[in-house]
Amino acid sequence: MSKRQIAILGSTGSIGTQALQVIEEHEDLYEVYCLTAYNKVELLARQAHRFNPAAVVIANEQRYDELKALMQDRPDIKVYAGHRALCEIVEAQPIDMVLTAMVGFAGLEPTIAAIKAHKTICLANKETLVVAGELICQLALEHRAQILPVDSEHSAIFQSLVGEDHNPIDKILLTASGGPFRTKTLDEIAHVTKADALRHPTWDMGTKITIDSASMMNKGFEVIEAKWLFGVDARQIQVLVHPQSIVHSAVQFQDGSVKAQLGVPDMRLPIQYAFSFPRRLPLSGQRLDLFQVQHLEFFEPDLQKFRCLQLAYEAISRGGNMPCIVNAANEVVNRAFLEDRCRFLQMGDVIAETMQRATFVEKPTLEDYLATDQEARRIAAGLLA
Repeated sequence: MSKRQIAILGSTGSIGTQALQVIEEHEDLYEVYCLTAYNKVELLARQAHRFNPAAVVIANEQRYDELKALMQDRPDIKVYAGHRALCEIVEAQPIDMVLTAMVGFAGLEPTIAAIKAHKTICLANKETLVVAGELICQLALEHRAQILPVDSEHSAIFQSLVGEDHNPIDKILLTASGGPFRTKTLDEIAHVTKADALRHPTWDMGTKITIDSASMMNKGFEVIEAKWLFGVDARQIQVLVHPQSIVHSAVQFQDGSVKAQLGVPDMRLPIQYAFSFPRRLPLSGQRLDLFQVQHLEFFEPDLQKFRCLQLAYEAISRGGNMPCIVNAANEVVNRAFLEDRCRFLQMGDVIAETMQRATFVEKPTLEDYLATDQEARRIAAGLLA
């Protein structure tokens, strides 16, 4: 059998680098066709020299010359730059699978391009479904493009549903670690710093997702993502704060049975399962030892402390382009918090105000989503000025 050709959008981030570890373990099965990054030219060049893709793309066009210079000893690897190049490279005929590991709204158009090219999508960019879930699902059906979840929680749900094709879902149990501020009071949270927020107790993730985890906006986005991936109403999705991060999520069926996927916190597992589905391949690393775990805890999330999760539920309830508005505002305040231009609790205030001010579109098109993203960013930035 020929090796499956994989394009990795966002190869220099946390998901992308771990995906390359999976490919390295199974070089007899997988081959990298394309690697992309936004800004990290040195790491992208090192990855290209190691994995020998057909092409590399740097999204930030200002770094093109630098990347070209780093790749001058490898004339066999094509070098491209810019957002349009990202959308075009995923259409390449040899590609079998596209891992969308870019962060934020920027992943939307390349994912759409890959779907239209009938590629299998290994979805790690949750914002794609948060922003335009209905459109993405319609396109995937129209172009017969399979979408396989890579987020640990959605992979756990997906794994729990294998073999249950005709059994209706009663409830999805979506677990959350609770982040670094789970046990803090609202007054204490008001004074946390970015250094505090970046100290996640369980997972090693990129900075943007780590901040979203601390505010629990990440969990709100995962609720929206689960709604579209699994075709359920948001009211059927229950968030459970689970500090041990051992139960990655579960499904309850109409007979009361609950199926869950458990494991150590290791993102390589859901990445590999998306690559290999429906097969399970060997994977190096730590194994779950329930004798060591001793106990598993589950709590209801505090929506007063974690307002962002409540705002995500409100966005789902409103529908239309409201999740797109929330995502755009969140990207602005997340960056502002990391740059010390916004307080932690102020993030929720700005998002809520942006939801009130931005233009609501009940039946948005792709053009509406693009315009909404720009408008909501302008509003949120103005509120921070």
